[in-house]
Amino acid sequence: MLSALRTFDLRMISIYLIAVFLSMTLHEMAYGLVSYWLGDSLAKSRGRISLNPFHHIDWMGLLCLLLFGFGWAKPVPVDPSRYKDPKTGMIWTAFAGPMTNFLLSFVCVFLFEVLVYFTGGFVNTAIGSYLISLLSATAVMSMGFGVFNLIPIPPLDGSRIFWAFLPDREYFKVNNPPAWMSLLFLVVIFSGILDGPLAMMRSTMIGWMESGALWLLSPFI
Repeated sequence: MLSALRTFDLRMISIYLIAVFLSMTLHEMAYGLVSYWLGDSLAKSRGRISLNPFHHIDWMGLLCLLLFGFGWAKPVPVDPSRYKDPKTGMIWTAFAGPMTNFLLSFVCVFLFEVLVYFTGGFVNTAIGSYLISLLSATAVMSMGFGVFNLIPIPPLDGSRIFWAFLPDREYFKVNNPPAWMSLLFLVVIFSGILDGPLAMMRSTMIGWMESGALWLLSPFI
């Protein structure tokens, strides 16, 4: 994708941006929506339960994503004290974003296979080729968002899920780290140490989804 940006390929830039906006928007909206269902209206009051990507974009985070392959959206504000069970509520809220990304990724993979197997030569037209590329890019991008956010390091969603065995007091302390831990997190991410494992996990899960989509479609192929 970065090579496409360097050559100012407007087609690929549009595909990349749509994939980013879809993956990011649905992730953040799901986070706020589940929090709202659990009794916290803070995200709703801040306009974060929205399909409008501009409600979620952090422009510096988007720039870093375009330039370095790593970025972020605006954090969705939540107030765990409004949940009936604050710890359980945070765990379910944290699950919402990555699970929505995985669902989006599967939908894109499924539609990709439908276009390939059931539309004849449509995929060879300009529109068909664009849709195929968009579905592929969105599947990969959304899967990347989901996998990345499951890393069990604050402030990512994975830390709110995988540290659930801790007592309540320690759980919330871990998920409100001091500034130096946030800096350490950025150093780890930009060092590239996690690039290989994350890419392998992303590719493996995309492969599973392709197999699942083909299995569902096999009676009609």
